[in-house]
Amino acid sequence: MIKKSYNKNLHKLNTFGMRVRATLYIEYDSVEDLTAIQWDKLPQPVLNIGEGSNLLFTKDFPGTILHSGIRGIEVLEERSCGDDLFVRAGAGVIMDDFCDWAARKEVWGPENLSAIPGTVGAAPVQNIGAYGVEAADIIDSVECFEMATGKIVTFSAAQCEFGYRDSFFKHNRGRYIVTHVTFHLYGDFRPVLEYGKLKEEVERNAEIYKADTDPYKPIYQTRFVPPMPVSPMLVRETVKIIRENKLPSPSKKGSAGSFFKNPVVDAAVFRAVENTAAGLKGGTVAVPHYDLPDGSVKIPAAWLIEFCGFKGRTCGGAAVWEKQPLVIVNDTGRATPRDIVALENTIIDKIRDTFGIELSPEVDHI
Repeated sequence: MIKKSYNKNLHKLNTFGMRVRATLYIEYDSVEDLTAIQWDKLPQPVLNIGEGSNLLFTKDFPGTILHSGIRGIEVLEERSCGDDLFVRAGAGVIMDDFCDWAARKEVWGPENLSAIPGTVGAAPVQNIGAYGVEAADIIDSVECFEMATGKIVTFSAAQCEFGYRDSFFKHNRGRYIVTHVTFHLYGDFRPVLEYGKLKEEVERNAEIYKADTDPYKPIYQTRFVPPMPVSPMLVRETVKIIRENKLPSPSKKGSAGSFFKNPVVDAAVFRAVENTAAGLKGGTVAVPHYDLPDGSVKIPAAWLIEFCGFKGRTCGGAAVWEKQPLVIVNDTGRATPRDIVALENTIIDKIRDTFGIELSPEVDHI
């Protein structure tokens, strides 16, 4: 069913809580709904959104906002084999609900992506990722509605051209609307625990996770029991706890999650960052980093931002989150797009002037 609203207030439809409006808002819940839309009569441009969790509306939107209500998770029996499952999910399914579904099925793949705000349909567009896993690692194919032709087009994972928080779809906005995503989930034991202190936290939580009576009870409600094997649900619960301790809940403090991408630099630039940091601090500084297979180095943007003194910094109603400087929040609940952008630009300028590194926003500016 199609539902239309004109001059729609988007305040509750973007996790930053920006008080902006769209000329037209359309909610749909099937592919058939999309085929019935008279595209040439819609206010332009047209933007399809999920939970609005990776967007910064910088002003009122002059066109049409589309929102998917396509639900449902189904196992493709004809494709699944052994303990592996091929699972087709509607674009409107909440991604964290999908992660929970997979963990309850005791299959591996999306558990590290738990608690990331957003929908299944947004996952391939942004190639969401966390704790060493990206959506690209488990996506088999993506079904899309092609707006120009009204046809359903299926893209293989290779055709999606996934990159770090990037994809084919991100560079072809206004051409395709994701309707379904098929995931390849794994039945064999394959936890990904190498990122940060995830392995340490999972092992610690394995000591207190009460699996004998209720394997899905949150860890914080359990008592001590003997160690248990690592499971998808255990990893999921651990990731959720880590995120809850570091990141603000959008329902309490508006944000779009990680605001900046972690910069990837060559080895020479990384050495220069170490030298600059040592010079400013008057001694050796251990710069956190991740060595990549091609010889380049990924530096946590959060560390660069905190080193430059932005943790807790405010600008109008916006602020750098005190527990995780990679996050910019709508601190007062009344922050304007101008506040957010001003703080963003101040951070970018300072990092560039200090380290010669240009931070790139992960958040899409609309």
